[in-house]
Amino acid sequence: MKIVYSNFVTSVADGQNVLHDGKPQIAFVGRSNVGKSSLLNALAGNKKLARTSSTPGRTRMVNYFLINGSVYFVDLPGYGYAKAAKTLVESWQSLIEPYLVDNRDLKLTCLLMDIRRVPNADDRQMIMFLNYYRIPYIIIATKCDKLSKSAIKPACRKLAHAIGVGDENVYPSSSSGLGKEKILEKFDQFLKNE
Repeated sequence: MKIVYSNFVTSVADGQNVLHDGKPQIAFVGRSNVGKSSLLNALAGNKKLARTSSTPGRTRMVNYFLINGSVYFVDLPGYGYAKAAKTLVESWQSLIEPYLVDNRDLKLTCLLMDIRRVPNADDRQMIMFLNYYRIPYIIIATKCDKLSKSAIKPACRKLAHAIGVGDENVYPSSSSGLGKEKILEKFDQFLKNE
């Protein structure tokens, strides 16, 4: 996949109003502050596509970005810690499940994990959720630019073993574009299989 055009389309605050217009969707999910927006911007080659913040929990809705006029990248609210009222955090969580379950347009979910962090209970619960509903997913290890080049591969292997997936299912990435080509190639495989 070569991205030549990307733009923000809409945000949805209600799980019953997720977008279904027949275009394939690739979702991005992970802990608050894992770097979903930064990864979206890096993949699209557009630093202003998704709003980034150093404050956890900024993504509060399901955000749709149209890529090349034909596929959506969908930024889901982060799970886990967020600087917001508990009821607000719970409402964000209630958006994730309706989006992921029985979504005929969803072709792949990218579960993002910070390469420097040990997978926590929320990460493991999300993997169990994706497996239970048989939702295709890959693991994208974010913030790899915080490690030395020689440390990235062993850290990805350690992450894969910690969550019980094959090494080939963990894709290293960074906001500077590390891993972009391999991730986009993987997207192509899923989009061609529809």
